[in-house]
Amino acid sequence: MAKDYYAALGVKRTASQKEIKAAFRKLARKLHPDLNPGDAEAESRFKEINAAHDVIGDEEKRAKYDRHGDKWEQAEAFEKARAQYASQGGGAQSFTFDFNDLRRAGGRSGDGGFDFGDILGNLFRSGGSRGPARGPTRGQNVEVATEITLEEAFQGTTRTLNLQGDQLCGTCGGAGQIAGAVCHECEGAGSVARPKRIEVKIPAGARDGTRVRIAGEGSPGMGGTRGDLYVVTKVRRHKAFERKGDDLTRDVSVPVEDAVLGGEVEIETLAGKRIAVKVPAMTQNGRRIKLTGLGMPKLAKGKTKKEKAQTGNAQTGNGDLYARVRIVIPEELSDEQRELFEKLREASKKPAEAKA
Repeated sequence: MAKDYYAALGVKRTASQKEIKAAFRKLARKLHPDLNPGDAEAESRFKEINAAHDVIGDEEKRAKYDRHGDKWEQAEAFEKARAQYASQGGGAQSFTFDFNDLRRAGGRSGDGGFDFGDILGNLFRSGGSRGPARGPTRGQNVEVATEITLEEAFQGTTRTLNLQGDQLCGTCGGAGQIAGAVCHECEGAGSVARPKRIEVKIPAGARDGTRVRIAGEGSPGMGGTRGDLYVVTKVRRHKAFERKGDDLTRDVSVPVEDAVLGGEVEIETLAGKRIAVKVPAMTQNGRRIKLTGLGMPKLAKGKTKKEKAQTGNAQTGNGDLYARVRIVIPEELSDEQRELFEKLREASKKPAEAKA
């Protein structure tokens, strides 16, 4: 049976706080256990008027009691649960319950009425009256960076990544909570970190910012598929080669006599091969000699599903290699060389003298 706190104190529902307190003091003096030793009925009534005064003698509690009856405390907990439910995307308006039904049924576990703990437990286990359920959510994509050498970028390489991958929490199923309480396994995150080794193929021709996609290795989803993992490359600077796009440039030393008369020098490619480079006569310092097709492999979007899933790129030929001439002046001259250079200098002056 529902408790009537107003009747317990013998006041009307419209009584003022002053009238409620006066009625309580009068009854307390009459029913106090010290004045009624051994009187079980008086002791029970004393507890009853104390409970009544604690509620309707407080303006805020009284307002809740007037609205919900003696189940006002459960109603307050229910409102908090509804607010939590709404914050999780359920929508406060779709989460309803009539506390008059609770009062009419008695509201106590074990006597044929409702058990409020069961109501909230069922709410968070089954989702309550959510209306349309939210669909599966795909996991987020994850990016990690890796540094490679220019040689590795030229040939292609493999990287083994040791990651702390997020995996869906097996305890709460990714919800972050169980029956309204924070999941102890994932601490509310919905996922737990687990060590993971992943082999990643870096395609030949990779450059700064190349993104290698590994499907399904990103963050776990909420009932949906995992996101993807993207490995982003950073190519280390090379001591001999300069890269611009798919083209390479490296310096080649050319003796002064070959620069003037023309000749042939050797250059080592990034692949490690030594090839002959023809130097035209009268080559100036800094001139670039083009060696077609000896640069970096070119990348284009993969055409097959396998290429797209693994690298997202495919090779389509090579750029060019440029030999940049650095004319070498001898540090020492033999007597014969000095004599020849002096003759060259004298010969260089004669056209000027003739014009004068």
